[in-house]
Amino acid sequence: MRYQLELFFTALGFFTRIPVPGWVPWSPERLNHAARYFPLVGWVVGAAGALVLWAAALVLPESVAVVLSIAATIRLTGAFHEDGWADSCDGLGGGWDKLQVLTIMKDSRIGSYGATGLVLMLLAKALALAELANTDPALPIVALLVAHPLSRLASTSLIHFLDYVREDESAKAKPLAKRLEGRELAIALLGGLLPLMLLPALPALGALVLAALVTWRAARTFVRRIGGYTGDCLGAAQQLSELACYLGILAAWNFI
Repeated sequence: MRYQLELFFTALGFFTRIPVPGWVPWSPERLNHAARYFPLVGWVVGAAGALVLWAAALVLPESVAVVLSIAATIRLTGAFHEDGWADSCDGLGGGWDKLQVLTIMKDSRIGSYGATGLVLMLLAKALALAELANTDPALPIVALLVAHPLSRLASTSLIHFLDYVREDESAKAKPLAKRLEGRELAIALLGGLLPLMLLPALPALGALVLAALVTWRAARTFVRRIGGYTGDCLGAAQQLSELACYLGILAAWNFI
């Protein structure tokens, strides 16, 4: 049990700015095995965003509360996934071959594709959550609790099914470049799918199906363009599937 707790804290420390206990050891191998708990990190991030949204909505308009909630999750994760999304937009948008795409992704500077993609992504998530609030004030809170774990499961699925394509040992995601074992994948599935029970059946299905479709399409694009995934691709998959969850819930709710 202690080892499992250490793995969870390893994942939490890698993907968020939350301090972890000093007794938690770190190694590349532990980070790889910690992939099973990436969706559980989404529970923490989603809960923080939901708490900020609930508290802010008590005194502020829903739209402002939504923006503050998104800002809180970004602060908590250090814009880790948003950075991956922007880098992927730059690389896939500006690169012609695999080497060029990977080189652009590695560049810390943001380009026009990345800036445009980041603005549109944040705007789309804010508008989707605001529309959910207009439908039911409690709905965006539940959506946050569902989307953050499920979207991290989407990223974890890429680790399991695709090949890691960077050869440089200094890459942040290099320790993750090992496919999950069956038991590890089962734990990740449980962590990512269990929050769907917070939703009625149809919105839960809408979130799951749309997130799965977006992840599948992103995976195909990554394989076609660079032969697999990088750390930036994991961030991009998380962002895309998070937005897909909100849109899936919003679309399905209209049929209830």
